[in-house]
This record gives sequence, C-alpha cells and structure tokens, in this order.
Amino acid sequence: MIASCLCYLLLPATRLFRALSDAFFTCRKNVLLAKSSSSQVEGDFAMAPRGPEQEECEGLLQQWREEGSSQVLSTASEGPLVDKGLAQSSLALLMDNPGEENAASEDKWSSRQLSDLRAAENLDEPFPEMLGEEPLPEVEGPMWAAIPMQTDPQYADCAVLPVGALATEQWEEDPAVLAWSITPEPVPQEEAPIWPFEGMGQLQPPPMEIPYHEILWREWEDFSTQPDAQGLKPGDGPQFQFTLMSYNILAQDLMQQSSELYLHCHPDILNWNYRFMNLMQEFQHWDPDILCLQEVQEDHYWEQLEPSLRMMGFTCFYKRRTGCKTDGCAVCYKPTRFRLLCASPVEYFRPGLELLNRDNVGLVLLLQPLVPEGLGQVSVAPLCVANTHILYNPRRGDVKLAQMAILLAEVDKVARLSDGSHCPIILCGDLNSVPDSPLYNFIRDGELQYHGMPAWKVSGQEDFSHQLYQRKLQAPLWPSSLGITDCCQYVSSCHPKRSERRKYGRDFLLRFRFCGIACQRPVGLVLMEGVTDTKPERPAGWAESVFEEDTSELEPASSRTVGTIQHCLHLTSVYTHFLPQRGRPEVTTMPLGLGMTVDYIFFSAESCENGNRTDHRLYRDGTLKLLGRLSLLSEEILWAANGLPNPFCSSDHLCLLASFGMEVTAP
Repeated sequence: MIASCLCYLLLPATRLFRALSDAFFTCRKNVLLAKSSSSQVEGDFAMAPRGPEQEECEGLLQQWREEGSSQVLSTASEGPLVDKGLAQSSLALLMDNPGEENAASEDKWSSRQLSDLRAAENLDEPFPEMLGEEPLPEVEGPMWAAIPMQTDPQYADCAVLPVGALATEQWEEDPAVLAWSITPEPVPQEEAPIWPFEGMGQLQPPPMEIPYHEILWREWEDFSTQPDAQGLKPGDGPQFQFTLMSYNILAQDLMQQSSELYLHCHPDILNWNYRFMNLMQEFQHWDPDILCLQEVQEDHYWEQLEPSLRMMGFTCFYKRRTGCKTDGCAVCYKPTRFRLLCASPVEYFRPGLELLNRDNVGLVLLLQPLVPEGLGQVSVAPLCVANTHILYNPRRGDVKLAQMAILLAEVDKVARLSDGSHCPIILCGDLNSVPDSPLYNFIRDGELQYHGMPAWKVSGQEDFSHQLYQRKLQAPLWPSSLGITDCCQYVSSCHPKRSERRKYGRDFLLRFRFCGIACQRPVGLVLMEGVTDTKPERPAGWAESVFEEDTSELEPASSRTVGTIQHCLHLTSVYTHFLPQRGRPEVTTMPLGLGMTVDYIFFSAESCENGNRTDHRLYRDGTLKLLGRLSLLSEEILWAANGLPNPFCSSDHLCLLASFGMEVTAP
C-alpha cells in the first residue's frame, strides 16, 4: 500500500522533472549564446530562439557539438533568461534522483551536457528568484542571423544582425560602403566582406591581406573609354594617359602631439608600422604614376617610405618644413613615364615678415612625358606638378593667401613657355580651406577682392563672426619687398627682355662731349695756357644731360591693384565636392568628427563663355583632359567606419586619385 502511494506521488514529480529539464536545456542554450565573450564562429551558422520541443533542441545541440565550436556569436539584445534558482533545482533533481528516471536522463544527457549544467551555477549574471511565482510566459525573441565571413580560417569573424529590426528600420544600401550594409539575406563572400565591430576598444587590427578597397569601397568614375596597353587612347587623337594621387598621410609626430583628436581610435591602429603597411597597400593597389604626399615625417621618409617607393619604381623628391618641424611634402613619379626637367622647392618663410613667419613648404616639378617609341616622332607638352600643405590656422587667412601667392608665382615661373603661355598644370595638396571659400574661389576663378575681408573667412574652416575683435585684411596684402605682384608673378617675370644690349660705340661716347659735367671746370685743375684755360661751348641743340632714358627700353613698373589679387593659370577642381546620389557633400577629412573637404587636385583647363561674359566657373578640356577620378565618401559612411583613421584607412585624410590625358602631337 505504501509503495503504491509512493509511486502515485512520484509520477507527477517525474513529469515535473522532465518538463524542468526540457525548459532548462532551452534556457541554458540561450544563456550560452548571450554570455559568450567571443564574436567568432566558423562556417555557416544561424541561431534563433525556438520553442521548447525536445527533438529540435537536441538536434541543434548535436549540430553545435559536431561542428566542435567552443565559441558562439555574441548578441546585443536581451532575451528572456532562465532563473538561476530553476537551474539549481533542476540540476539537483537530475543529480539526486536515482532509478529509471535517472538512467533515462543519463542516456539522454551526455557528460558534456552535464558539465554545461554544472557550469550554470557559476554564471555571473544574477537571476531573479522565481520560487513561489508563476512561470514566466514564453516571449518570442527576435530572429538573429549570423552572416559568415570568408571561408578562410583567419577570416572567421562574422556580424550578428537583428532580423526583427530590419522590418522596422530601413537602411539605404550604398555601394560605397558594402561592409556596413545591413541585410537579412546571407551575402556572398565575394561581394560583401564584413569586418564586424561594436566598439573600437575591443577591435583588433585586421590582417594585412584584406584589400583596402574591399572594406571602404570607393567607385571609380570613368569619363572616357579604357586606354590601351601603351597608355594611349584613340579618338580625335592619341593621348598620353597617367594617374596622379594626392594624399595627406598624417605624420606620426603630429598625431602624437594632438593625441586628443584620436581618442576614438584603438592604439593598435595608430601604430606607425601598422599604418605604414596600410599606406603601402593603398599605393600598390591604386598604382599612380605621380604621387603627391603631405605630412611626410622626415625619418620615416628616408628610412621606410623612400626605399619602399623606390622599389615600386618611383623617383622621389622631398622638402621638409623649415624651422624645427619634422614633416614635409614629397612628390614621386615613375621615371618610366616621365623625365624630370626641373624641381623647385618652395619655402613660405620670409625672415622679417610677420605675414610669412610660418614654416609651410611646397614642391614644384616640371616633368616631360615619355611617349612610347612605337609612335614615331611625336611630342607631348611638359607637365607642371605642384604639391603643398598650407597653414592650418583658421584665423590667419592672410597668411594662407600670401603662401598661395608665392606658390602660384613659382608655378607661373616654372610652367611659363617661351611664347608666354603655360604648359599643363596640376596643383594639389592640403589647402586647409573648404569649397567655395574665398581662397578656393581665388584658385578657381583667378581673382579675389580681399580688402576689408575678415581673415577667418578666407578659408571657411570655422565661423568666428561672433567674436568682437576680428583681424581684417588690408591692402596691399604683402609688401613689395616680397618681389611678387598682385598678379601672383615674380617681378622679374613681368618685365619683357630687352631686344639687345646697349652698344657703347663712337656715337654713344660722343654724347658725353658737351654734357653738363664735361662743361664744368674740375676743382684743382692746373691752368695751362692753350690747354685748360678755355671753356667748351655747347653747340646749339645739344642736350645738357646724356642720361635721358630711352622710353622704348624702359621696364614697366609693376602696378598693384588696391585690394585685389589675380592669377592667370586657369585652374579648376577635379572633384565637384558633392555626392548627388546621396545628397551629401564629399568629405576628405574628419577633424573632431566633423567631415569637411580640405584636400584638392586642381588642373589647368580652358574657361568657357556664358552668354556675353566669361564665367570662370565653367571650363572645358584643354591640353590636359580629365579622364576619371576616384569617388570620395560622405560623412555618414565614414562615421559607420568609426571615422578617420580606422582599421582600413590609416590617415585622417582620404586619398585623392585622378586620371588625365594629354594630347600627343607631331613635331
């Protein structure tokens, strides 16, 4: 009788034990998924909270065990967690109840599962007490899809994306940033390589083998047909095609001096060796024919950059900033494509001039394109390439204009041909000025009226209009002792050469015979009769002075237009500074998280007439034609990559890349 009663009482307990075990298994699986500290998984794997069906749970567990993965995906959402008291009670029932139920449990649960159950007692997360309370209703959690990385073991990371969130929030897919596009469907590994991270504090540097262009995708905008193998394109005439890159690579010394600007970056990605490898990867991938670099640290240049670039086939020229500065500008070109005609380093520092007391520099090179021998007797005009890094200080627009005037004067001298015209010109660099600012408009339009303009307004970097005292530009902007006119030309370049030297012949010397000085008796002259006792008589019509200048041989004095500066180089920008497909401005840098454009590539073009006047904003192709450019990114895309620098772009600037064509003519 007693045994019968005990069996009657143990039957509900057995059922309760089985229900608790099933519920604990499901919740234990969710706890493992939620508590995992790793974000790596191998192979294709998808996880989602399921119902309490025993067979489905065992199937998922068996699949998980067969894959041998000790790490599971980390999830950011908070799902319903099992109560710790429930875990302890179910574990106690499982370990303490002998008999048939215990044997069945031993058959069903493996030793590895029992160890997992024992580990549940050591979970760090506190659980609410549920003893004496009603069971929590089952809550449907969001479906979580794990998108796998490449099949290679070193790319085992993946990003966990909430599928439920996709239904409520729409993400605009942009081909420029495929790596951060959220999608509910598994993406083929060739199209969307993913590098997941939630916080830069836990981010490890990516392997060097990951190509840069597969992470932050930048499209190439082609404005012409593809060139042939020799770099020449048929059409109206053959062209000499080449590519040019301008890149501020962020000097390590400057980065360490302004470390507060890079607090968002993991220290590993700011290491110079890591950054150097990334930079070299970019150079190798885009493979430009001309490379213009800014913020090149001198010791890094001579020890690493110059030897590496020389091995890539470049000939390099470097100009360090004056004073105690440790960085400068470099221009590198491939001698297989160009021959150097001249190189002119430019220093903006002028002793004794407060306006020009800064240490910024520039480089101007004159290159002769090399045409393949198979084309016969053809020629290409020389190419003038100028690279510079203008002063950053947003308040000193007067200094920026003076530095730009010196650079334009040097370009005018180097690029000027014998007939007074200029060869094709490319001016690039970090100008520390935003688009449509007065400095930008001066370079593009060729004229600027600056008198009375606030100095901070020249570059447009910041707005200081709220300040009571504002430095204003006064005319003339720089003194005449600088030797540069208001047309941004050296004074000696503005004067025409005399046709011939003055000839000191007999006729010229006879002009001194009756000049004013010759008719005066010298003091102390000994009086000699018949020799020095007579006074010469000047013939009628003879000029008293022979030092009357011939007006036809006078050099014109340099005139200065009050409050206006000009140049005649006819430059326009490669970029439009706006992304029409996204409705956002282009960005080349992100100081303090604010995206802006300060890096440019200007090239010489011909201005077009608009109605009855010439609009300097409209240009057409001249001798130098723009064939393509590497698209820039928007501020939103760079924010998705945690700004600049990031693990894939190792500078706080984006590189600029453009392709040009030059006409090949017969001699």
